[in-house]
Amino acid sequence: MKQWIIFTDLDGTLLDSENYAFTSALPALRSLSDLNIPLILCSSKTRTEIEFYREQIGNSHPFISENGGGIFIPKGYFGFMVEIPHHTIQVEDQYEVIVLGAVYSEIRKAVAALRHEGFPIKGFGDMSTEAVAGLTGLSSREAAMAKERHFDEPFIFEGEEADIPQLLAAILSKGFRYTQGAFYHILGDSDKGKALTILEDLYRKAFGEIVTIGLGDSPNDIPMLERVDYPVIVQKPSGEYDHRIHIPNLMKTEGAGPEGWNNAILSLVQKIQRE
Repeated sequence: MKQWIIFTDLDGTLLDSENYAFTSALPALRSLSDLNIPLILCSSKTRTEIEFYREQIGNSHPFISENGGGIFIPKGYFGFMVEIPHHTIQVEDQYEVIVLGAVYSEIRKAVAALRHEGFPIKGFGDMSTEAVAGLTGLSSREAAMAKERHFDEPFIFEGEEADIPQLLAAILSKGFRYTQGAFYHILGDSDKGKALTILEDLYRKAFGEIVTIGLGDSPNDIPMLERVDYPVIVQKPSGEYDHRIHIPNLMKTEGAGPEGWNNAILSLVQKIQRE
């Protein structure tokens, strides 16, 4: 029997892009729990932010933080020793952690260098908790968690839009990469797709044949959506879908944010139950 696995973005997908609520997704979340389908949170958010939402929705599965920078697997989750070629497993009190992302202090050095070169950028590390809260709409508590970064740096660019290509080229020239969700991010050689592939292999070892679903709404979700069997793009509050996401067999949700997420999952659950 096939084991279904679901990977999902948070902001603008499972969470409302304005108030970060997920109430509209509760029916689908209950269905996944009833069917014992693992739900993997795969976000640009930090570990502490994701843990905050995992607790709220009662999620006990592995999760992927900071655009694929870190994979956190609850200790004993798979029932076998987690071994990943070419990667060190860090064992903590709660998790086995696979680090894929860059060292945050090195990213911060790159931000400072870019600013020295004349690019007016400001990362979360340059902002106070209050400033991050004002920029994102997060509470002070959540904004503080958003600043607890380890693998990537969200930033804003305060220059001319015409200068953005030059900025992005400068990021690449320093050995880093960039992606975009609600904000631009500077990161190392990691992305959601690479992290997803590692977890896929572990689930395959645990269950045999698996089928994967991925849900997202922004360009930083593309590497994840490209690797799953059923890619789903979630509608924006404007009613549009991100025009930069072009993937074969892409499903589009009816409804924005958690409402659309809920509708897509319930539709796919019907398919799962028929198989």
